[in-house]
Amino acid sequence: MAIEAVSLAGKDIHLAFGPTKVLRGVDIDVPAGSTAAVIGPSGSGKSTLLRTLNRLYEPDSGDILLDGRSVLQDDPDRLRQRIGMVFQQFNLFPHRSVLDNVSLAPRKLKGLSAEAAKDLALGQLERVGLRHKADVRPGTLSGGQQQRVAIARALAMSPQVMFFDEATSALDPELVKGILALIAELGADGMTMVVVTHEMGFARSAADAVVFMDHGTVVEAGPPERIFEAAETDRLQRFLSQVL
Repeated sequence: MAIEAVSLAGKDIHLAFGPTKVLRGVDIDVPAGSTAAVIGPSGSGKSTLLRTLNRLYEPDSGDILLDGRSVLQDDPDRLRQRIGMVFQQFNLFPHRSVLDNVSLAPRKLKGLSAEAAKDLALGQLERVGLRHKADVRPGTLSGGQQQRVAIARALAMSPQVMFFDEATSALDPELVKGILALIAELGADGMTMVVVTHEMGFARSAADAVVFMDHGTVVEAGPPERIFEAAETDRLQRFLSQVL
């Protein structure tokens, strides 16, 4: 499947919830077709950054650029059609079949006919290895399979960018590998991606850049080999010593 890769950037993004500053001048630059892995301790603002970049939260200040163009004035719903998001929780409709879960948004939001949406959904289920599960309900699937359906659902909207927010942290360890391989495959196909992850092996091997956040700021960012082999700040060195 041809992917129309676009660049993504956040410039000096600030966000506070009441008196609590959650993002403090975050800059992130993801060239078209590249993968940025965002790492850092819990509570450092990683997930909030993703939600702000697709305007589930509106930034207090700063700018968000897709393909070099500010999207802050765009209809947020239209923006979210361009950015696919996969969460830690699968958020599937339990009372609908796997096929319905994947085909619903293309029908409702893109106006595809039922037949066209079904063909599209089956193609995406094939891509994630679950076409044979099209007619079952999500509750009959393993956690790893449900996350694959969630990925297929996001891909069915033909996004230009994909966000993964701790997409493997609710899974049993033996299921993590398959999902990370699928995400890496998307990256190899040229999808622009931002992946918030605790999986350092993935960040090291599959990301083009690693962004280390702490206390709502980007402390260090760079190629994986530099981040993991030659950390420049005490905060990153300390973090890596705890997780590696």
